[in-house]
Amino acid sequence: MKGVVLAGGLGTRLLPLTRVTNKHLLPVYDKPMIFYPIKTLVDAGVTDIMLVTGGNNAGEFLRLLGNGEDFGLKELHYTYQKGEGGIAQALALCEHFVGGDKVVVILGDNFIQGTIRKAVDDFERQPEGAKIFLKEVPNPQEFGVAELDGEKVINIVEKPVNPVTNLAVIGIYMYDNHVFEICKTLKPSKRGELEITDVNNAYIQRGNMTFEVLPGWWADCGSFEALIRSNLLVARENGVQA
Repeated sequence: MKGVVLAGGLGTRLLPLTRVTNKHLLPVYDKPMIFYPIKTLVDAGVTDIMLVTGGNNAGEFLRLLGNGEDFGLKELHYTYQKGEGGIAQALALCEHFVGGDKVVVILGDNFIQGTIRKAVDDFERQPEGAKIFLKEVPNPQEFGVAELDGEKVINIVEKPVNPVTNLAVIGIYMYDNHVFEICKTLKPSKRGELEITDVNNAYIQRGNMTFEVLPGWWADCGSFEALIRSNLLVARENGVQA
């Protein structure tokens, strides 16, 4: 199983903090943001990892992370995304790295409580397809929202005006190597990006998408409010009463 951490983009919603650095290098409690998703993968037993970054500060990731010694890794792979072409475009850059393996993809600004080890092990045994994580949220209009029929995901709608559920698709995805074929068929959205929601819906249409509802808390850092919340959650996890 390969791992991919996506840490590109310009982080414009966090200006002026991101004027001089990449969003994923900002601190969350006592570590740089990018440390948390890498640790999530390593804790799940995924140790062959590629980091996708971009913008003007890509070299800072190499200076910070090196070969991944802080995580017990022997090496850490890097690739560069030009511009902001979307999550699916960033993932497509990793085709040569993933090869014929399965892959766990995690967004570089996503934080979870606990581990995804069991889900990764389950997906290794899944013959083909994809697996996503869902989480109940109070503001589903801001996320990709899953529609369920019993134990099956039947559709995902990006930022719906009238969500049919409050189950957000969080930024951790598992795919077989057919994901790269799917990425090549995508058309840019109205935002001009290749959307990961379109990838997930393609697997749903194939009938081989599974899901788990994530236990514990989940947070991302897409806005100042989310960044503050992430800091507080991680601080409390470390015994700090803030």
